[in-house]
Order: sequence, then structure tokens, then C-alpha cells
Amino acid sequence: MTHFENNRPVADFFCPNCSEEFELKSKQVKFSTIITDGAYTTMLERVQADNNPNFFFLTYSKTYEVQNFLVLPKQFITKSAIIKRKPLAPTAKRAGWVGCNINLSQVPSKGKIFLVKNGKIREPELVSKEFGKTLFLRTQSLTARGWLLEILRCIDRIEEKEFTLEKMYSFESELKLIFPNNNHIKDKIRQQLQILRDKGVIEFIGRGRYRKV
Repeated sequence: MTHFENNRPVADFFCPNCSEEFELKSKQVKFSTIITDGAYTTMLERVQADNNPNFFFLTYSKTYEVQNFLVLPKQFITKSAIIKRKPLAPTAKRAGWVGCNINLSQVPSKGKIFLVKNGKIREPELVSKEFGKTLFLRTQSLTARGWLLEILRCIDRIEEKEFTLEKMYSFESELKLIFPNNNHIKDKIRQQLQILRDKGVIEFIGRGRYRKV
């Protein structure tokens, strides 16, 4: 990987082999679901661009030991994860400037791929496998991807490893608020579960039951 020039918006590193771009955020704090980032408008433009970046998040100790280091693949970054901050006060040097936060709680667990977790390095083969597992999302339209990400978030909220179709139907009213123009929410839930099953993200174990992979 190579460094981009300084002050390039929402991009720190570039991989010449795969042409992927990466933005790094690091801090000497405990891992948090809220990540402070730069200008709100610039961030929205970048995450919706054709060359939108992947994100690296890194936390380290007072002795500069890496505690957590994860990659957030670009297919998981949507507008809903970008939170607008209040404009800077009129007395500030950059009065009126509007920044943003990245809300990791809006990202499904499949999109948080740890290279280092709680100070322990994870196996490269496992990291690579996890990263490749959801690359199919990049080929989906924004609408189709939005549905799949919301279904993954619903699955995350189910504590048990195995779950039923009826349990997924319990999210119907919430999904209706997110997709108000869709009048066939249950049909759409079944469709998305089938896609995730075919891609090996979940397993179908029969009689309306599924298992998380």
C-alpha cells in the first residue's frame, strides 16, 4: 500500500494491486462505535462516489501498542452511518464548519472485520475470508444493497445463532418505516434471506429456520 498526498479528502492509502482506497482513523482511546471524521458534505460525496474508500479504524494504548485494528469494507458505508455534527460556533476559527461522525452501530457485524482485536492478532486467512464473503454486495444496486444491509442488521439483533422466519417477520414494521414504498415487506424479507443463504452468509436448516454462519 502507498500513501496518498497530504490533505486528500477521505483517503490516506492506495493499493496499486487492487486499486482500493483506504481512509485511516486512529486514536489513543478505547474502541467506540462513534468515530469522529471530517467535513460532512465531503464525506457524503466520497461514500457515494464510484471510488468510495474502505475504512481502517485503529486504537492504541499509551505505550503505542495496537489494541484494535479493523477494516470496514466500502460496501457497508451508507448515508445512514454518517452523522452530521453541529456547525462550529461563530467564535470558532472555522465558524460554521460542519463535521461528521461515523456511527458503527449502523453497520452490520459482517462489515466490521478485525485484523487485531483486544490486542490479539487474528489469522490472515480468516480476515481475508471474512473480507471476501460480502464482496457480492458491491455488485448490488444501492436499493438492493440497502435491503441486504438492513436484513443483516436485523439478524444481528437476534441473540440466538439459530432463528426463524417468524422472528424475522417481527421486524416488519421497522422495515416498513425504512422502505415506505414497499407494500410486500414479508416477501422482501424472504427474498433477502434467500440471497444471503445463496452467498453463504447464513444457512437454511429447514422448516423456516436459519443459522448464522
